[in-house]
Amino acid sequence: MNLPNKLTLARICLTPVYLILMWAGGDAAWANIAALAVFMAASFTDLLDGKIARSRGLVTNFGKFMDPIADKLLTITAFIVMVDISRMPAWMCVVFVAREFVVSGLRLVAVEQGRVIAAGMLGKVKTVLQMAAVMLLTLNVAPLAAVTEIVLYAAVVMTVWSMADYVWQNRAVLSEKK
Repeated sequence: MNLPNKLTLARICLTPVYLILMWAGGDAAWANIAALAVFMAASFTDLLDGKIARSRGLVTNFGKFMDPIADKLLTITAFIVMVDISRMPAWMCVVFVAREFVVSGLRLVAVEQGRVIAAGMLGKVKTVLQMAAVMLLTLNVAPLAAVTEIVLYAAVVMTVWSMADYVWQNRAVLSEKK
């Protein structure tokens, strides 16, 4: 259990803490700030674990498997909570979740063919926009309402764009030819 894997596990453990703070705190400012701090800490572990693993040669099968699961668990949990507490429309959450199913499914098909599909730049931009949207939605301050909405819609657009690009760039994986 190396440091990057511990950071991945920390992200998984922080996800229910975020969830509890968002549900238990209601619209209380202290709960929003505490949940924001937890989400930011969890997001920071995402940045750190990969950098540390690659730079120190600590890439493991556990990390390759759990890191994307931890990422999706954190962001999808946050989006579901935002729908539940009426800070975001459900259709946006469906777009975010659908993209993850499509990309994960495509990766599974690629693995069966002995191919590895690396994350692309559009996916990284999508992730940054989604995390920024979650942070703004979590903070939930009226003066930032317009900015929050712009970032949220930008995240939706980038989610769809990155999914379409991902499928297009890897369309050979879906062909029946071997």
